[in-house]
Amino acid sequence: MPSKPKVSDAEWTVMNALWEKSPATANQIIETVGPGANWKSKTVRTLINRLVAKGAVAFEKVGREYNYRPLLSQNQCIQDETISFLARAGTNALKPMLAAFIEEQNLGPDEIEELKQVLDRKGAGQ
Repeated sequence: MPSKPKVSDAEWTVMNALWEKSPATANQIIETVGPGANWKSKTVRTLINRLVAKGAVAFEKVGREYNYRPLLSQNQCIQDETISFLARAGTNALKPMLAAFIEEQNLGPDEIEELKQVLDRKGAGQ
């Protein structure tokens, strides 16, 4: 089975734009990420092309434009990044990492309930 493409920090910005609105043209992606990241259009186009080459993004030519869409889900990329981080930090880092994230976040009642449900399902072996 081929390995999943690794998304760099800069490429995450492009992926976030595509997860928010897809399909999107290169110009639409540039309008979304360029100003906030202070990137030139050529930089964004380079990142898009890298993601296509990695197999993280697909495109379809429609007339004279290319419409891009993510091939990886946001959830899968987050899981892969978490696994990568834990591998670098050591296998015993999960519990303190989760505790630190939860302590630092301002979670609403719905988010807390969702986390409880995840832990309950994990405790039940699902």
